[in-house]
Amino acid sequence: MTSAFTWIWGRIADLLPGRTDLAEIRRDPRRDLLAGLTVAIVALPLALGFGVSSGLGAEAGLATAVIAGALAAVFGGSNLQVSGPTGAMTVVLVPIVAEHGPSGVLTVGLMAGLMLVVLALLRAGKYMQYVPAPVVEGFTLGIACVIGLQQIPNALGVPKPDGDRVLVVTWRALEEFAHNPNWTALAFALAVAAVMLIGARWRPTVPFSILAVIAATIVAQVAGLDAAKPIGDLPSGLPAPSLSFLDLGSLGSLLAPAVAVAALAALESLLSASVADGMTVGQQHDPDRELFGQGLANIAAPLFGGVPATGAIARTAVNVRTGAGSRLAALTHAAILAVIVFAAAPLVSKIPLAALAGVLLATAVRMVEVGSLRAMARATRSDALILVLTAVATLALDLVYAVIIGLVVAGGLALRAVAIQARLDQVPLDRGDHSAEEHALLAEHIVAYRIDGPLFFAAAHRFLLELAEVADVQVVILRMSRVTTIDATGALVLKDVVEKLNRRGVVVMTSGIRPGQRHVLDSVGALEVLRLEGREYATTPEAIQGARTYLECAGVMPALPAQTSRPISEETEETVG
Repeated sequence: MTSAFTWIWGRIADLLPGRTDLAEIRRDPRRDLLAGLTVAIVALPLALGFGVSSGLGAEAGLATAVIAGALAAVFGGSNLQVSGPTGAMTVVLVPIVAEHGPSGVLTVGLMAGLMLVVLALLRAGKYMQYVPAPVVEGFTLGIACVIGLQQIPNALGVPKPDGDRVLVVTWRALEEFAHNPNWTALAFALAVAAVMLIGARWRPTVPFSILAVIAATIVAQVAGLDAAKPIGDLPSGLPAPSLSFLDLGSLGSLLAPAVAVAALAALESLLSASVADGMTVGQQHDPDRELFGQGLANIAAPLFGGVPATGAIARTAVNVRTGAGSRLAALTHAAILAVIVFAAAPLVSKIPLAALAGVLLATAVRMVEVGSLRAMARATRSDALILVLTAVATLALDLVYAVIIGLVVAGGLALRAVAIQARLDQVPLDRGDHSAEEHALLAEHIVAYRIDGPLFFAAAHRFLLELAEVADVQVVILRMSRVTTIDATGALVLKDVVEKLNRRGVVVMTSGIRPGQRHVLDSVGALEVLRLEGREYATTPEAIQGARTYLECAGVMPALPAQTSRPISEETEETVG
């Protein structure tokens, strides 16, 4: 018990913030404060909207943005990550609210937070590095498209249509705009987006998003443009922390939803952090610390009535693009939202939704790294296919399905590429010390094959079964020194081929089996078949000598001066090629 406690405490200590984080915060606090302010402006309508969409109300979204955003900023593993309620998480939460009510969502969030902490303690974050670059690039492209399309209703100044899919909602919004056009809202959105995109090229250090939003708000108020619909009334204050929502009797029924929420939070947060790393130079997140920070954020948020949170790619992208360099920016974003909740709600409520839509439209455009996408598409056809499939799935389905599809396709293509590298080549017999006459006689009755590459399920059947059709020979020598790996399927196919040849009277001898591959061969009984009557040898010359001896005993060859052969050993085959 003591050792387990010591281990847990040691792991927690490793995941806590250190002096390096404080040094990074002190490096350029002014830029971080400005970035945090910009992100807060962008995050406010998102927090309100996602809170409402989840079914728990705008107050829940704000509580999540403030509490989860602050804790994830302090304890997370990325200097640039901004956390809060997200659209992907909302999709998961809606059915939970319908079945278990608001208290069920809060309980699920708490359970998911505990699961994330456990994953961090188990160092599960490192497995994120196995996600291929085309999947990350496709995810980023797909999310950029989703972010842009989500802003269409507000940019067009029409009520958000009903629908679960962003493409459906966008199409319905366009139809509504065609019937009742709102050119004022569209002008605000396009103007803000244009100012941000042009200004970023002209003066990258100037926070044009803030200036554009302020200008749009002033114009809307001074000109009395009712068509520029504002954010509207905001809730003031956060509820006191409480565990009154927790029902211990419902934990069993909420376990499966909690696992789904934890998986999505881990996946979206780590992918978002990876994308943020790719948008900068010199930044690298700690995946275990990120899981730990997200876990603490999701444990605390439900206590204040907040919904489960994840790293938010849209807010993180804004954070990066506005010059953030440390976690102070994300912490500032949470602090500003807290101030807004308590003090400045009337002022912020006047910001036109179309202006905020323009901010996110520009953000979505700037998320797309054309050069990186072009390079990935040109790398290989497989990379291009994975990128496109992941992007389309992100747009048409959701983040989880997109990543799963991307990983499955990438894994399948990788296996195909590895399997193609596996070869079975017929090779000439090494002459050794044999005379030309003897060597010709050996070659008449012996055929040698060399196996190159992996002998596993995706490749074994393709070429090993060809061996069973070998004819007009007495002995087959399998040279296995170049086999890189063997799995159970490969071992079973090899065993089956050897048994088929033996039944036809063809003797199979092997050479160069590596020590590390013997366990797999032995586990399926293949090694026992290969060792039959001493037919396994350390090197190819020994196997040829063994075949010669066999042919002499069978009366196929005349008895000639025998070579001195060594006993079977587990040395690696010395003769290759």
